[in-house]
Order: sequence, then C-alpha cells, then structure tokens
Amino acid sequence: MQQYLQNKKGLVKKVFDQVYDQYDLMNDIMSLGVHRLWKKNLLNMMNPLSSQKLIDVACGTGDIAKLFLENVNKSSQITCVDPNKGMIKKGKEKLNKYKNLNWIIAPAEKLPIAENSFDFYTISFGLRNTKNLNKALKEAYRVLKPGGRFLCLEFSKIQNVGLNLIYKNYSKTIPSLGKLIVGEKQPYEYLIKSIENFINQDELIYLMEENNFKKCSYRNLSGGIVCIHSGWKF
Repeated sequence: MQQYLQNKKGLVKKVFDQVYDQYDLMNDIMSLGVHRLWKKNLLNMMNPLSSQKLIDVACGTGDIAKLFLENVNKSSQITCVDPNKGMIKKGKEKLNKYKNLNWIIAPAEKLPIAENSFDFYTISFGLRNTKNLNKALKEAYRVLKPGGRFLCLEFSKIQNVGLNLIYKNYSKTIPSLGKLIVGEKQPYEYLIKSIENFINQDELIYLMEENNFKKCSYRNLSGGIVCIHSGWKF
C-alpha cells in the first residue's frame, strides 16, 4: 500500500534532516512528555528476556533500544535501524555507553538483515513515514524468527468526539512550536498531515493479517491518540 505524501521525492528525508538535532526536545514538548509513557507501555507489552534480540526500525535517537536494555539489565543484542544519517548520529551519541547496539542506515522497506533473525521487531512513530506499508510489513515478518512478535506504536484515530476536537485544535499549534524551537515550520506541517492521512486501527490490523501476521490485536493509549499494534510470526 503506497502512501502518497511519503512518496513525494525527498520529502521525508528533508523533513528529518531539518529536525533530527532537536528531535528529542520537540517530542517532549509536542506530547507534553507523554511519549515516554507510551514507549514504556510498549516495553511492558514486550516483557523481554535478556536472551532475546530486538530490531528497532525507524529508531530515531534510540529511545526504545535504551528502554529495552534497561529492562533486560543491558545484556541483549539490539539492532537500531533508521533511514536518516543525522538521527543515527544523534542516537550513537546519546547511547554511547551501551556497547551491544548495532546501528544501520536503511529504510523499513529494505532491511539489510538475514531472515529469521529477531525475537522482537518494533517500530515507533515510523510506520506512517514509510513509502509502502505492505513492503515494510513484509520486511518485518521476514526478519522475525518463528514465534517472534511485531509491535508498532503509532499515532492513530481518536474514538472520542470531544477529545478529537481538542486534539485537532492543539495540533494546529505544533507547526508554530516547531518554528519557534527548531526554526522550521514545514516539517511539523508534514507531521500533522501524515497523522491525518494515516490508516485507522482496523485497517492496520487488516494489512498485518494480509502480510501473514497472526493473533493480531491493538491497544489504544490516550483515547486513541496513539495505538500499539501487535502481531506474531508463527
């Protein structure tokens, strides 16, 4: 499934080239810090063991990798993948005390990874930035071991009418915040459009099942502002 906005030549790369240096700060400001709780919810759903391996795709600056390592007493092997060189550079700097991280620059649709390699595949706030959802999901399935689990944390569709109205009004202020803090308005205009255009919870379940994932389910957080989707490779 192609995504129109993300297929505009060079758009997503330009967006993240502009924001990577202040990426963590803007995440805290835009979500009022709640993104940290959402990510902890993701880790709680995983409940990983120290012997298990994680691939975190669209890893940004490595928040999920850090939480995972802290959860398993820093003893697992983690591969962090992101298409943006600047984001990988920031991640390496932020997590330089951790020695069991492997950093790869690559898109979600074409991972330079052997099949059946990982116990967990995570993608947080990155699936909607891919050019082709089916290709990204196929790659996720390919690199997971049999019995492995796919987990996606992503902005989704709010189910409450009142909350949706409040959220939409708040969203209109985000590009101005971006201009004030990062000096750029356009990346955050893209952010809002990409959220509005992304598929809903049930549509993503359908795509996951079409790409062979089993026991697919989702859990809304913050009234559906974000959602965690889960699926298994059997």
